[in-house]
Amino acid sequence: MTSQPTLNTAASGHGGEPSKPGDPGTQGSGAHGSGLQAGLKNRHLSMIAIGGVIGAGLFVGSSSGIATAGPGILLSYALVGTLVVLVMRMLGEMSAANPTSGSFSAHADRALGPWAGFSIGWLYWFFWVVVLAVEATAGAVILEGWIPAVPQWGWALIVMVVLTATNLVSVGSYGEFEFWFAGIKVVAIGAFIVIGALAVFGVLPGVDSDQAGLGNLTEHGGFLPNGPGAILTGVLLVVFSFMGSEIATLAAGESEDPQRAVTKSTNSIIWRIGVFYLGSIFVVVTLLPWDSKSITEKGSYVAALDTLGIDNAGQIMNFIVLTSVLSCLNSGLYTASRMAFSLGQRGDAPKAFARTTERGVPRTAILVSVAFGFAAVFFNYKFPDSVFLFLVNSSGAVALFVWLVICFSQLRMRKIIQAEAPEKLVVKMWLYPYLTWATAALIVFVLGYMLTDTEHDGRTTMLLSLLVAAIVLVIAFVKERIARGRKAAAAPVD
Repeated sequence: MTSQPTLNTAASGHGGEPSKPGDPGTQGSGAHGSGLQAGLKNRHLSMIAIGGVIGAGLFVGSSSGIATAGPGILLSYALVGTLVVLVMRMLGEMSAANPTSGSFSAHADRALGPWAGFSIGWLYWFFWVVVLAVEATAGAVILEGWIPAVPQWGWALIVMVVLTATNLVSVGSYGEFEFWFAGIKVVAIGAFIVIGALAVFGVLPGVDSDQAGLGNLTEHGGFLPNGPGAILTGVLLVVFSFMGSEIATLAAGESEDPQRAVTKSTNSIIWRIGVFYLGSIFVVVTLLPWDSKSITEKGSYVAALDTLGIDNAGQIMNFIVLTSVLSCLNSGLYTASRMAFSLGQRGDAPKAFARTTERGVPRTAILVSVAFGFAAVFFNYKFPDSVFLFLVNSSGAVALFVWLVICFSQLRMRKIIQAEAPEKLVVKMWLYPYLTWATAALIVFVLGYMLTDTEHDGRTTMLLSLLVAAIVLVIAFVKERIARGRKAAAAPVD
């Protein structure tokens, strides 16, 4: 049994000297660096929060969901969106009370025990270093199409090196890059929704939109052409495109006003998901029939732009997807390095991970993360159907594992916060604890349903993810037992 966790053991490590909660300057301070610093401005945090929910997966992954569920994919997005809103509300409650670069991993460490923080922290880090390879390759494909003189692997290398350099300079440079990357995504998808909606309702001049209209929701086999079960299959196809919503809570620890940043991003998650996900998918499935061949051949958003008569729709969407890829790479490297930094602080990773430069940059954590990212890129080119496929599938369910741990952490942390610092409950989970338990049950249901999905590799992803999670858990428990043994051996004998 672990001892009762407390709020003021912030990020110093298991049994170490407590640091002031929410004070980035104290994180990881010591002889090897000045700790993480508050280099993110409020405008950076606002755009990171907005852009975090718009991943490249929304643009390139929605086609298969629409082809599977038809217009009913809107219900799939709404179901997952609701799940994300509830989970982010729980995370917001904990992070507003104690902002830290470790976010949910640090909260799990205090609420459930070191084994939980260790396990979910390393699984999350693993997820993002694999994402680095996926996104670098996706960006390289687009760039090679524009400038074929540079080979695809060369573009992947260039992109990774540039963004690594950006993260190594300072947290402010990461924030500035992400501000503009996310800004382009937000403007592009906002323009798409406005123009598409005008076409759907027949008020966009000079556009031939005869096939557009609300009738597309029901006229081609009904709203659920493949039956109600397709909604759940759609959930499996779209759930992973929502990963990234939690990045704002990790970044808040390096902001000017962490508590305000977390509160603001938590309160705005509903409209962000409603507008960017549900709004844009609604436009797609009303602009053209869900069973249109162009959706699967060109991609849902390119097909939708084509119906509007917009020239070079494919290249426009390639630019937007490239921006999303660069944004995801930038944030993925930042997120992986900060999680590694937090693990280093708590003694769950080498101490070097918690060292920072004079600018407050955890250089070792960044370089180790990007090294694994480079290795994954190599595997993608050398062994795409074996090693890399294993990496992708074995990290596929991590998002759901993270959300489940957040649920159980919040159930315990609410009591701790109420007992020790009730004034820090500036964000509260609705209908606690009933809605928390209901959310956890829904996540478990989705995980179970994945085991029945053989058509879209859901079962393979789930089994491999469980295998990796089991390995990490075993390491966590062995580490904890060794630590207890050393502590007992060092204790004075009466």
